[in-house]
Amino acid sequence: MILNKKPPGLWTGQIFHFGTLSVLLGATWVAWSYMGKPFPNVFWSAVGIPIAHQIDVWLCWRLQLKSDVISRTIGFRGYIVGFFILFGGRFLSLLFLATRDSGSAGLPPLARISLTIVSIVLGAYAMYSTMRYFGMKRAAGADHFDQDYRDMPLVKKGIFRYTNNGMYLYAFLLFWAVAIGFDSSATLLAAAFSHIFIWNDSYATEKPDMDYLYG
Repeated sequence: MILNKKPPGLWTGQIFHFGTLSVLLGATWVAWSYMGKPFPNVFWSAVGIPIAHQIDVWLCWRLQLKSDVISRTIGFRGYIVGFFILFGGRFLSLLFLATRDSGSAGLPPLARISLTIVSIVLGAYAMYSTMRYFGMKRAAGADHFDQDYRDMPLVKKGIFRYTNNGMYLYAFLLFWAVAIGFDSSATLLAAAFSHIFIWNDSYATEKPDMDYLYG
């Protein structure tokens, strides 16, 4: 139970969040330009959807903690539908980019196959562990909506036996698997952006929220 504590403000941590985003976008633009600006619409969709996803999470989480406004309007069901549409969009946009830009990276075949297999195995195990032991609703932020989730113990099974943050560390390797498997330089860049930016979200948005919810 939360006693005598105020939830983080809407903008808590967001100077860091958007400052880092600006630097990442600048670096991504430079790298993409160096590649010859391949497939601009598809590439920037693969970059833009992760940004939209994390901004959506930031706004919904903070507004919910502040005033329960999400519960009183679209409800948790409406939030989670939007969450997983955007999450799926991250993967599909990256996959579409990879099919368009396939073969551009010129990775050695043995290294490409080996790295793809390792990334798939670790990423799939992380996703299985999340679904089996953690739950996708909890992973999407159900603890912002329901006290019962805040009372659950820490998960120490599956991949969470080895790390507290298996989702960010390992589940995102599935994005790398797509980029490496299709041997796509543009997709490697988009995957790198997405993976770095989710850690930015972890520090700027999730950590202040978790400090409030769990002390």
